[in-house]
Amino acid sequence: MLKIEGMTLHYGAAQILWGIDLEANAGQVTCVLGRNGVGKSSLLRGIVGHHPTSGGGLTWEGRNLSDMRPFERARAGIAYVPQGREIFPLLTVRENLQTGFACLPSRERRIPEEIFELFPVLNSMLDRRGGDLSGGQQQQLAIGRALVTKPKLLILDEPTEGIQPSIIKDIGKAIEILRNRGEMAILLVEQYLDFAVELADQLSVMNRGRIVFSGAKEGQDTTEIERLMSLT
Repeated sequence: MLKIEGMTLHYGAAQILWGIDLEANAGQVTCVLGRNGVGKSSLLRGIVGHHPTSGGGLTWEGRNLSDMRPFERARAGIAYVPQGREIFPLLTVRENLQTGFACLPSRERRIPEEIFELFPVLNSMLDRRGGDLSGGQQQQLAIGRALVTKPKLLILDEPTEGIQPSIIKDIGKAIEILRNRGEMAILLVEQYLDFAVELADQLSVMNRGRIVFSGAKEGQDTTEIERLMSLT
């Protein structure tokens, strides 16, 4: 379980997050919704250690993450697919996947066949440079690279952004397969409401650095969620 209690985060004197409470559990997709600029990506950067939090509790499997550096969090089983994908354009697909080896012991440094089962296109493009792939293929590569690390918590920051509908469906199917295995917690940040509602077990809506709604998806009125997402 990822458990966040009262998280705050600042950029200099500006406070971005205000008392965030959130949980993500194995076998579930926890989705955080909200328009641009409400603090969703800042929340994820705080979780993975790319920006220090200012206060509150942050634990993963009972371990305090607050004092752990990003690579230590990766070794603890936390994988992050950032907004914009951030693949290495001059490295091949194979080499991009192999960068996930960094947090693994040497005996486990191999690319799991599961990645090619989820994203078959990657297997046919292993020797192509990452920069030559389409945006959707790069997104699949970024997710595949995260899965190389054998995560227990997979964090995805707007994986549908700028992606063609057919690949959005492929990514959705992959997330569903990973969730249904029951071994991984998935934390998904999205603006695309239909995609999120279809996959999510738990939904949270952010506005102005705060959680303004949180609960199980079942029985929720998506019209009300959409209204909360549009608040200014």
